[in-house]
Amino acid sequence: MAAADRLRLKGLLGRRRGRVGGDRPAPERSGADPRPEEEVLHRDFEIPGVEPWDDDPYRFHTGRKLDHGSEDTVEIIDLVKQFGRTRILNGVDLGLPDGQISMVLGPSGTGKSVLVKHIVGLLMPDSGDVLVDGESIPGMTDEELFEVRKKFGLLFQDGALFGSMSVYDNVAFPLRQHTDKGEEEIGEVVNRRLKEVGLSGDAYKMPSELSGGMRKRAGFARALVLDPAIVMFDEPDSGLDPVRTALLCELMREIHAENGGCYLIISHDLATARRVPDFLAVLWSGRIVESGPREQIFASDNPFVSQFLSAGLEGPLSMD
Repeated sequence: MAAADRLRLKGLLGRRRGRVGGDRPAPERSGADPRPEEEVLHRDFEIPGVEPWDDDPYRFHTGRKLDHGSEDTVEIIDLVKQFGRTRILNGVDLGLPDGQISMVLGPSGTGKSVLVKHIVGLLMPDSGDVLVDGESIPGMTDEELFEVRKKFGLLFQDGALFGSMSVYDNVAFPLRQHTDKGEEEIGEVVNRRLKEVGLSGDAYKMPSELSGGMRKRAGFARALVLDPAIVMFDEPDSGLDPVRTALLCELMREIHAENGGCYLIISHDLATARRVPDFLAVLWSGRIVESGPREQIFASDNPFVSQFLSAGLEGPLSMD
Protein backbone atom coordinates (compact mmCIF):
# COMPACT_ATOMS: atom_id res chain seq x y z
CA MET A 1 0.00 0.00 0.00
CA ALA A 2 1.37 3.44 -0.95
CA ALA A 3 2.29 5.82 1.84
CA ALA A 4 -0.38 8.32 0.80
CA ASP A 5 -3.03 5.63 0.80
CA ARG A 6 -1.91 4.42 4.22
CA LEU A 7 -2.15 7.93 5.66
CA ARG A 8 -5.62 8.30 4.21
CA LEU A 9 -6.65 4.94 5.69
CA LYS A 10 -5.28 5.91 9.10
CA GLY A 11 -7.34 9.07 8.96
CA LEU A 12 -10.45 7.08 8.22
CA LEU A 13 -9.73 4.63 11.03
CA GLY A 14 -9.09 7.44 13.44
CA ARG A 15 -12.65 8.60 12.86
CA ARG A 16 -13.79 4.96 13.19
CA ARG A 17 -16.20 5.31 10.30
CA GLY A 18 -15.97 5.35 6.54
CA ARG A 19 -17.97 6.17 3.47
CA VAL A 20 -20.66 3.74 2.49
CA GLY A 21 -21.38 4.56 -1.11
CA GLY A 22 -22.22 7.75 -2.96
CA ASP A 23 -20.68 10.87 -1.49
CA ARG A 24 -22.26 11.07 1.94
CA PRO A 25 -20.41 9.93 5.07
CA ALA A 26 -21.90 7.15 7.17
CA PRO A 27 -24.02 8.44 10.08
CA GLU A 28 -22.65 8.22 13.60
CA ARG A 29 -23.96 5.25 15.58
CA SER A 30 -25.31 5.89 19.05
CA GLY A 31 -25.50 3.20 21.72
CA ALA A 32 -26.88 -0.10 20.48
CA ASP A 33 -29.16 1.52 17.87
CA PRO A 34 -28.56 0.24 14.34
CA ARG A 35 -27.67 2.76 11.68
CA PRO A 36 -30.64 3.80 9.50
CA GLU A 37 -30.94 1.20 6.77
CA GLU A 38 -31.57 3.78 4.06
CA GLU A 39 -27.99 4.94 4.62
CA VAL A 40 -26.45 1.55 3.80
CA LEU A 41 -28.75 -0.02 1.22
CA HIS A 42 -29.88 0.60 -2.34
CA ARG A 43 -26.96 2.86 -3.18
CA ASP A 44 -24.00 1.83 -5.27
CA PHE A 45 -23.58 -1.70 -3.85
CA GLU A 46 -25.44 -4.92 -3.15
CA ILE A 47 -25.27 -7.30 -0.18
CA PRO A 48 -25.40 -11.07 -0.84
CA GLY A 49 -28.64 -12.53 0.45
CA VAL A 50 -30.40 -9.16 0.69
CA GLU A 51 -33.17 -8.54 -1.83
CA PRO A 52 -33.26 -5.09 -3.44
CA TRP A 53 -36.81 -4.49 -2.20
CA ASP A 54 -36.06 -5.44 1.43
CA ASP A 55 -36.07 -2.12 3.27
CA ASP A 56 -35.25 -3.65 6.67
CA PRO A 57 -32.71 -6.46 6.12
CA TYR A 58 -31.21 -6.18 9.61
CA ARG A 59 -34.41 -6.58 11.60
CA PHE A 60 -33.07 -9.81 13.12
CA HIS A 61 -29.59 -8.39 13.79
CA THR A 62 -29.85 -7.29 17.39
CA GLY A 63 -26.06 -7.10 17.63
CA ARG A 64 -26.50 -8.41 21.17
CA LYS A 65 -23.15 -9.22 22.83
CA LEU A 66 -23.49 -11.50 25.83
CA ASP A 67 -20.70 -11.29 28.41
CA HIS A 68 -18.01 -13.92 27.85
CA GLY A 69 -16.10 -13.16 31.05
CA SER A 70 -12.74 -12.44 29.45
CA GLU A 71 -10.68 -9.71 27.78
CA ASP A 72 -10.78 -9.50 23.98
CA THR A 73 -7.57 -10.47 22.20
CA VAL A 74 -9.03 -9.43 18.84
CA GLU A 75 -11.49 -6.56 18.38
CA ILE A 76 -13.31 -5.98 15.10
CA ILE A 77 -14.92 -2.55 14.91
CA ASP A 78 -17.54 -1.54 12.33
CA LEU A 79 -15.69 -3.46 9.58
CA VAL A 80 -16.74 -2.84 5.98
CA LYS A 81 -15.36 -4.64 2.92
CA GLN A 82 -16.61 -4.41 -0.64
CA PHE A 83 -15.48 -6.12 -3.86
CA GLY A 84 -16.76 -4.25 -6.89
CA ARG A 85 -20.44 -3.65 -6.23
CA THR A 86 -20.71 -6.53 -3.75
CA ARG A 87 -20.42 -5.60 -0.08
CA ILE A 88 -19.38 -8.71 1.84
CA LEU A 89 -18.92 -7.21 5.31
CA ASN A 90 -21.18 -4.33 6.27
CA GLY A 91 -20.39 -3.12 9.75
CA VAL A 92 -19.07 -6.17 11.61
CA ASP A 93 -18.57 -5.62 15.35
CA LEU A 94 -17.04 -8.54 17.23
CA GLY A 95 -14.63 -9.31 20.06
CA LEU A 96 -12.73 -12.61 20.35
CA PRO A 97 -11.97 -13.49 23.98
CA ASP A 98 -8.56 -14.50 25.26
CA GLY A 99 -8.23 -18.01 26.65
CA GLN A 100 -11.31 -19.30 24.83
CA ILE A 101 -12.23 -21.10 21.62
CA SER A 102 -14.47 -18.87 19.51
CA MET A 103 -16.47 -19.78 16.44
CA VAL A 104 -17.96 -17.55 13.77
CA LEU A 105 -20.87 -19.47 12.34
CA GLY A 106 -23.13 -18.58 9.46
CA PRO A 107 -24.53 -19.57 6.06
CA SER A 108 -22.17 -20.15 3.15
CA GLY A 109 -21.03 -17.01 1.36
CA THR A 110 -21.52 -14.62 4.28
CA GLY A 111 -17.89 -13.48 4.48
CA LYS A 112 -16.47 -15.70 7.21
CA SER A 113 -13.20 -16.37 5.39
CA VAL A 114 -12.98 -12.72 4.34
CA LEU A 115 -13.18 -11.83 8.03
CA VAL A 116 -10.21 -14.10 8.86
CA LYS A 117 -8.12 -12.47 6.11
CA HIS A 118 -8.75 -9.06 7.68
CA ILE A 119 -7.65 -10.27 11.10
CA VAL A 120 -4.25 -11.39 9.77
CA GLY A 121 -3.87 -8.39 7.48
CA LEU A 122 -4.16 -10.24 4.16
CA LEU A 123 -7.03 -7.90 3.29
CA MET A 124 -7.50 -4.30 4.39
CA PRO A 125 -10.95 -2.89 5.22
CA ASP A 126 -12.67 -0.15 3.27
CA SER A 127 -13.55 1.30 6.68
CA GLY A 128 -13.51 0.18 10.27
CA ASP A 129 -10.69 -1.33 12.30
CA VAL A 130 -9.18 -4.61 13.47
CA LEU A 131 -7.25 -4.53 16.74
CA VAL A 132 -4.95 -7.34 17.89
CA ASP A 133 -3.80 -6.86 21.47
CA GLY A 134 -4.90 -3.25 21.09
CA GLU A 135 -2.86 -2.58 17.92
CA SER A 136 -4.54 -1.58 14.67
CA ILE A 137 -3.81 -4.06 11.87
CA PRO A 138 -4.78 -1.67 9.01
CA GLY A 139 -2.54 1.01 10.51
CA MET A 140 0.61 -1.14 10.43
CA THR A 141 3.54 -0.95 8.05
CA ASP A 142 4.53 -4.06 6.12
CA GLU A 143 7.35 -4.68 8.59
CA GLU A 144 4.99 -4.39 11.56
CA LEU A 145 2.52 -6.76 9.89
CA PHE A 146 5.32 -9.29 9.33
CA GLU A 147 6.09 -9.23 13.05
CA VAL A 148 2.50 -9.37 14.29
CA ARG A 149 1.71 -12.34 12.04
CA LYS A 150 4.13 -14.38 14.14
CA LYS A 151 1.41 -14.29 16.80
CA PHE A 152 -0.87 -16.26 14.48
CA GLY A 153 -1.22 -19.88 13.49
CA LEU A 154 -3.59 -20.62 10.61
CA LEU A 155 -5.09 -23.91 9.51
CA PHE A 156 -6.52 -23.71 6.01
CA GLN A 157 -9.43 -25.79 4.73
CA ASP A 158 -7.32 -28.49 3.08
CA GLY A 159 -4.25 -28.18 5.29
CA ALA A 160 -2.42 -26.25 2.52
CA LEU A 161 0.66 -28.46 2.73
CA PHE A 162 3.54 -28.06 0.29
CA GLY A 163 3.20 -31.04 -2.01
CA SER A 164 6.94 -31.37 -2.63
CA MET A 165 7.82 -31.52 1.10
CA SER A 166 7.43 -34.31 3.62
CA VAL A 167 5.15 -33.85 6.61
CA TYR A 168 8.22 -33.16 8.76
CA ASP A 169 9.52 -30.45 6.44
CA ASN A 170 6.08 -28.88 6.14
CA VAL A 171 5.82 -28.56 9.90
CA ALA A 172 9.42 -27.35 10.20
CA PHE A 173 8.97 -24.69 7.51
CA PRO A 174 7.80 -21.79 9.78
CA LEU A 175 10.65 -22.46 12.21
CA ARG A 176 13.23 -22.37 9.45
CA GLN A 177 11.74 -19.20 7.98
CA HIS A 178 11.06 -17.17 11.12
CA THR A 179 13.53 -18.31 13.78
CA ASP A 180 17.26 -18.88 14.14
CA LYS A 181 16.84 -22.29 15.76
CA GLY A 182 19.25 -25.05 14.77
CA GLU A 183 18.06 -28.28 13.18
CA GLU A 184 18.31 -30.20 16.44
CA GLU A 185 16.04 -27.76 18.25
CA ILE A 186 13.70 -27.61 15.25
CA GLY A 187 13.48 -31.39 15.33
CA GLU A 188 12.46 -31.36 18.98
CA VAL A 189 9.65 -28.87 18.33
CA VAL A 190 8.42 -30.62 15.17
CA ASN A 191 8.40 -34.08 16.74
CA ARG A 192 6.55 -32.77 19.80
CA ARG A 193 3.85 -31.14 17.69
CA LEU A 194 3.51 -34.19 15.43
CA LYS A 195 3.09 -36.36 18.50
CA GLU A 196 0.34 -34.05 19.79
CA VAL A 197 -1.67 -34.50 16.58
CA GLY A 198 -1.02 -38.24 16.30
CA LEU A 199 1.37 -38.18 13.33
CA SER A 200 4.63 -39.29 14.94
CA GLY A 201 4.88 -42.29 12.62
CA ASP A 202 4.07 -40.31 9.49
CA ALA A 203 6.73 -37.59 9.60
CA TYR A 204 8.42 -38.59 6.37
CA LYS A 205 5.34 -39.30 4.30
CA MET A 206 4.45 -36.95 1.47
CA PRO A 207 1.12 -35.08 1.51
CA SER A 208 -0.15 -37.24 -1.37
CA GLU A 209 0.17 -40.28 0.92
CA LEU A 210 -2.08 -38.79 3.61
CA SER A 211 -5.82 -38.95 4.07
CA GLY A 212 -7.82 -35.71 4.30
CA GLY A 213 -7.93 -35.91 8.08
CA MET A 214 -4.19 -36.52 8.30
CA ARG A 215 -3.47 -33.51 6.10
CA LYS A 216 -5.55 -31.32 8.40
CA ARG A 217 -3.72 -32.65 11.46
CA ALA A 218 -0.38 -31.97 9.78
CA GLY A 219 -1.58 -28.44 9.02
CA PHE A 220 -2.62 -28.08 12.66
CA ALA A 221 0.86 -29.15 13.82
CA ARG A 222 2.44 -26.59 11.49
CA ALA A 223 0.10 -23.87 12.82
CA LEU A 224 1.36 -24.57 16.36
CA VAL A 225 5.14 -24.69 15.91
CA LEU A 226 5.72 -20.98 16.58
CA ASP A 227 3.67 -21.20 19.80
CA PRO A 228 1.12 -18.68 18.50
CA ALA A 229 -1.13 -16.70 20.84
CA ILE A 230 -3.92 -16.81 18.24
CA VAL A 231 -4.82 -19.87 16.16
CA MET A 232 -7.43 -19.70 13.41
CA PHE A 233 -9.14 -22.57 11.63
CA ASP A 234 -10.85 -21.95 8.28
CA GLU A 235 -13.51 -24.65 7.83
CA PRO A 236 -11.48 -27.37 9.60
CA ASP A 237 -14.36 -29.84 9.26
CA SER A 238 -14.67 -29.38 5.48
CA GLY A 239 -14.42 -32.68 3.60
CA LEU A 240 -14.26 -34.88 6.72
CA ASP A 241 -16.70 -37.61 7.67
CA PRO A 242 -18.55 -37.22 11.00
CA VAL A 243 -16.19 -39.46 12.98
CA ARG A 244 -13.02 -37.71 11.80
CA THR A 245 -14.70 -34.34 12.37
CA ALA A 246 -15.43 -35.38 15.96
CA LEU A 247 -11.85 -36.55 16.46
CA LEU A 248 -10.44 -33.30 15.07
CA CYS A 249 -12.78 -31.32 17.32
CA GLU A 250 -11.60 -33.26 20.36
CA LEU A 251 -7.98 -32.67 19.33
CA MET A 252 -8.58 -28.91 19.10
CA ARG A 253 -10.07 -28.82 22.58
CA GLU A 254 -7.26 -30.95 24.06
CA ILE A 255 -4.48 -28.83 22.57
CA HIS A 256 -6.20 -25.59 23.54
CA ALA A 257 -6.56 -26.87 27.12
CA GLU A 258 -2.81 -27.51 27.16
CA ASN A 259 -1.61 -24.36 25.39
CA GLY A 260 -4.34 -21.76 25.99
CA GLY A 261 -4.62 -18.69 23.79
CA CYS A 262 -7.30 -17.31 21.51
CA TYR A 263 -8.65 -19.84 19.00
CA LEU A 264 -11.05 -18.91 16.19
CA ILE A 265 -12.95 -21.46 14.11
CA ILE A 266 -14.77 -20.46 10.93
CA SER A 267 -17.48 -22.94 10.04
CA HIS A 268 -21.14 -23.60 9.26
CA ASP A 269 -21.11 -27.08 10.78
CA LEU A 270 -23.60 -27.42 13.64
CA ALA A 271 -22.00 -30.53 15.13
CA THR A 272 -18.71 -28.66 15.50
CA ALA A 273 -20.57 -25.65 16.92
CA ARG A 274 -22.17 -27.82 19.62
CA ARG A 275 -18.96 -29.62 20.50
CA VAL A 276 -16.03 -27.18 20.39
CA PRO A 277 -16.43 -23.43 21.01
CA ASP A 278 -16.78 -21.59 24.27
CA PHE A 279 -17.89 -18.43 22.47
CA LEU A 280 -20.16 -18.28 19.42
CA ALA A 281 -20.96 -15.48 16.96
CA VAL A 282 -23.54 -15.77 14.17
CA LEU A 283 -22.74 -13.87 10.94
CA TRP A 284 -25.38 -13.18 8.29
CA SER A 285 -25.69 -10.60 5.50
CA GLY A 286 -22.44 -8.95 6.43
CA ARG A 287 -23.11 -8.36 10.14
CA ILE A 288 -23.10 -10.23 13.43
CA VAL A 289 -26.63 -11.20 14.46
CA GLU A 290 -25.73 -12.15 18.05
CA SER A 291 -22.65 -13.30 19.95
CA GLY A 292 -21.93 -14.76 23.36
CA PRO A 293 -21.23 -17.98 25.30
CA ARG A 294 -22.20 -21.06 23.30
CA GLU A 295 -24.96 -22.28 25.64
CA GLN A 296 -26.67 -18.89 25.66
CA ILE A 297 -26.55 -18.49 21.88
CA PHE A 298 -27.98 -21.98 21.33
CA ALA A 299 -30.81 -21.00 23.68
CA SER A 300 -31.45 -17.71 21.86
CA ASP A 301 -35.02 -16.83 20.88
CA ASN A 302 -33.81 -14.72 17.95
CA PRO A 303 -35.75 -16.10 14.92
CA PHE A 304 -32.71 -16.35 12.64
CA VAL A 305 -30.32 -17.71 15.28
CA SER A 306 -32.90 -20.25 16.43
CA GLN A 307 -33.62 -21.42 12.86
CA PHE A 308 -29.96 -21.67 11.84
CA LEU A 309 -28.75 -23.46 14.96
CA SER A 310 -31.60 -25.97 14.83
CA ALA A 311 -31.43 -26.42 11.04
CA GLY A 312 -35.09 -25.45 10.95
CA LEU A 313 -37.17 -25.19 7.79
CA GLU A 314 -39.27 -22.29 9.05
CA GLY A 315 -37.71 -18.89 9.59
CA PRO A 316 -35.99 -15.95 7.91
CA LEU A 317 -33.39 -18.05 6.04
CA SER A 318 -34.50 -19.66 2.79
CA MET A 319 -32.92 -21.18 -0.32
CA ASP A 320 -33.11 -17.83 -2.15
